[in-house]
Amino acid sequence: MAALGWLTPRRRSATARSVLAGEASAEAARKAVPEAPLEERESEPAFPVLGDEHAAAFFDLDNTVMQGAALFHFGRGLYKRKFFETRDLARFAWQQAWFRLAGVEDPEHMQDARDSALSIVKGHRVSELQSIGEEIYDEYMAERIWPGTRALAQAHLDAGQKVWLVTAAPVEIATVIARRLGLTGALGTVAESVDGVYTGKLVGEPLHGPAKAEAVRALAAAEGLDLARCAAYSDSHNDIPMLSLVGHPYAINPDAKLRRHAREHDWRLRDYRTGRKAAKVGIPAAAGVGAVAGGTAAAIALHRRRR
Repeated sequence: MAALGWLTPRRRSATARSVLAGEASAEAARKAVPEAPLEERESEPAFPVLGDEHAAAFFDLDNTVMQGAALFHFGRGLYKRKFFETRDLARFAWQQAWFRLAGVEDPEHMQDARDSALSIVKGHRVSELQSIGEEIYDEYMAERIWPGTRALAQAHLDAGQKVWLVTAAPVEIATVIARRLGLTGALGTVAESVDGVYTGKLVGEPLHGPAKAEAVRALAAAEGLDLARCAAYSDSHNDIPMLSLVGHPYAINPDAKLRRHAREHDWRLRDYRTGRKAAKVGIPAAAGVGAVAGGTAAAIALHRRRR
């Protein structure tokens, strides 16, 4: 892949593979967003009155926008379509159960899931997986979207800002989810393909931790965004590098480490897993009522399932 000249100066905490993964994800995300025809762009206002053309919002996916991990739901869908055998499904189920109960990303489980997914899709066409992803979203993911977080994303959209998912899930699946939610696009892990067929390898590394921050940095440079005016949302301490990039970081359904870090740095918190109020609530005005109502509904639903 040709080197991309998008990156602004950075602290050298990220590895070369993180940078490559971030750049590849940003490039894939921008290619997936269709431009409006020239005549359409010229006839419309430059930007909504309430909008800030130099601001955008970046949302982590797993346990932030959606309950559980997208990769595991995708694995269930592939099993249903006989991409792999029962013993593989059992491993996916165990990983998903751990993620839902612990509420944190276990590196070994996540790596195992990614390795399994790569081996499963090797030799399949990218277009085939994109089409299947649409079906899997309807079957396993649509009902797991947190209404509260969805309302926050909609508030950014209503203000005229672009909203991007940023996830370790495959970019093809992330793009499907973003489109179904009406978001701008998605940054995700880029799997290598040759002539439209998956090779079973990644471009760089999974979009996780520092790689997410690199992807956001690259996209911001390419889109002309001012990160100090942008917002980012995540549940995981692994995303502290991404959250630290922006001027408006939010901890959503945070794990213990992120909750502690958010309180220490006076970041805004919101937890939709229970009915309790966060230490400091920060919700864009347009999202207030919808987010609170959505969070309450999600909490009630979760409570009923546990009974």
